[in-house]
Amino acid sequence: MSTLDRLFATIEARRGADPETSWTARLFAKGPEKCAEKFGEEAVEAIIEAVRGDREKLTGEAADVLYHLLVMLAAHEVALDDVLAELDRRMDRSGIDEKASR
Repeated sequence: MSTLDRLFATIEARRGADPETSWTARLFAKGPEKCAEKFGEEAVEAIIEAVRGDREKLTGEAADVLYHLLVMLAAHEVALDDVLAELDRRMDRSGIDEKASR
């Protein structure tokens, strides 16, 4: 099981946890829109560190982005396996061709 698979399973398991003791449960309790908002905030923070060129801080922010992306997916009932399958589907196409097909 990959790190992302384990993290997603942990996130799903925390869905019904006590928001007083679990950050993930607290995010779920605030609703899907707040989960999406938090993902956006973390993405902006990662962009800032990328522009600044701070590899260590970017690494930490990238981890935050991945975590919050998975929370947002779970909050919207999108399975990680579905996202990974979509990435696999796209692997055999050039990015330019894939974009043109949308």
